[in-house]
Amino acid sequence: MNDAISTVSDTAFFEKGDLNPIFMAMDLPIPFWLCAIAILVFSVYGWFKRRQAWGLPMCAVLGTVGIWYLGDALYNNYSLYLEQFDADLLKSAWWQVLLFIGAYVFLVPIVNRSINRKLLDRKSHVISYVETRRLELPGVQSQITILTRVLAITWSVLMLIGLVRIQGDFIGLFAPYLGEKADPWGRARVGTGFDAFLSLASYFQIFLASAFGVIAAIAKNPRTRAIAIVICCLAFPYYIFDRVRNTMLTTMIPGLLAWVFFRLRGGIIVKVVVLTAAFLVVNYWMTFVIANRTDMSISSAFAHRDELDTNEKVKHGGMNMFEELVWLNYFIDQGLFEPNWGQRYFAELVNPIPRILWPGKPMIGIDYAIARGQGWDQASSAEGGVAATISTGMIGKGVNNFGPWLGTLAASLVLALWTSLIARQDLLGDDPGHMFLYGIGMIQTFVMGRDITLLALYPFFMGWIMLVLWKKYKNRKPGTKRRKGSSSKAGNRMPRRLPESLSPH
Repeated sequence: MNDAISTVSDTAFFEKGDLNPIFMAMDLPIPFWLCAIAILVFSVYGWFKRRQAWGLPMCAVLGTVGIWYLGDALYNNYSLYLEQFDADLLKSAWWQVLLFIGAYVFLVPIVNRSINRKLLDRKSHVISYVETRRLELPGVQSQITILTRVLAITWSVLMLIGLVRIQGDFIGLFAPYLGEKADPWGRARVGTGFDAFLSLASYFQIFLASAFGVIAAIAKNPRTRAIAIVICCLAFPYYIFDRVRNTMLTTMIPGLLAWVFFRLRGGIIVKVVVLTAAFLVVNYWMTFVIANRTDMSISSAFAHRDELDTNEKVKHGGMNMFEELVWLNYFIDQGLFEPNWGQRYFAELVNPIPRILWPGKPMIGIDYAIARGQGWDQASSAEGGVAATISTGMIGKGVNNFGPWLGTLAASLVLALWTSLIARQDLLGDDPGHMFLYGIGMIQTFVMGRDITLLALYPFFMGWIMLVLWKKYKNRKPGTKRRKGSSSKAGNRMPRRLPESLSPH
């Protein structure tokens, strides 16, 4: 299972010579401004629907479209696109973005009613947690403590396996800032044998690290919080000193947001100041990673940071999903690339199957990488015959599968399904495990702007599988069997009234 997110060519635009993001507004066509207005209006609509659970995930998806598509035009200097592509081709791509936004907003309530039809009488637990002090209820904290013990045991076993695989390199796994990062789950782009299980272990580790970040933020029990903090100190450096930015965000941002919105005292101004400071720190570190990850490991760069030239201007690479959408349209229009009619979506769905069980399992994104000039004769079969894979973007993924217009609608349906899935975690949020999944899913929504792929979403689904198994285990324990005629729904609904000591603050 190759990580299309981490192996993408990130140098698409910031090596083209013109790094000035300032350009005249007249360069942007009318469809661009219609997209901006649509995102703004429908985001407000999603905010008003936030208590229905799908409102906030909708805002996250619309924000993701704004960053990866409209942000592309602003960040990468749209005038360069006008020099490279025909103006009509660019306008057509903007109409596709607008179609995606409209179809997505139309589909979300419909799909949500279908998927969550048994939960429609419930309201958002996330909003309740934010507006009240429900997290401090003894029952909620007790669930968090129990879940922490299970996750801690699971993480310890996984790390023991990892240490065995790297021959006991404790520093490499837990403190790469003191040496060099060691990867216990390393493998080639195209897996062989049971390599799929190594990838699954890697994604499972991401989920666990993210979950402990949330626990450290919301747990009141001193022992539980101490366990979570210690594991975070051991687990986070593995991702901080890596070259892959999406795993940094997935592991650390959920805990940060949980702390800001659920535990940090103060008004909205305080929260905005803290989040702004956090953004600046994250941006600085990611800039450092981008500047040095090609020439050396991040651990080495950090150790020799005083010797490095820090005056060179560096831009974030890979923020060019609108460009990839235009390239897809161009290739299809010129007959240089044909939509694969769902084959790439299918390849994503069957990706968990180990290649030893299915030697001919389809590979992901190789055809488009070749179309984009990434074919490489010297690349081994383990690398899929390409120098790098290329992320197509959340809209481009649909175009890759079903063509410019039908593919745009297909992408909107996929994102509507994802939004409903995140909303489901909110509606089941009386169980803290679902809240962990909700936080991870919201962060992964931003990552999906690059590509709608299981390669990015495995941490979410690995956590979901673990939660389902844990629930089945609890229900089989003696004394947990429900009495005949009892209703699980009644016990899962939020209390109509909280104690005065836990009233909204």
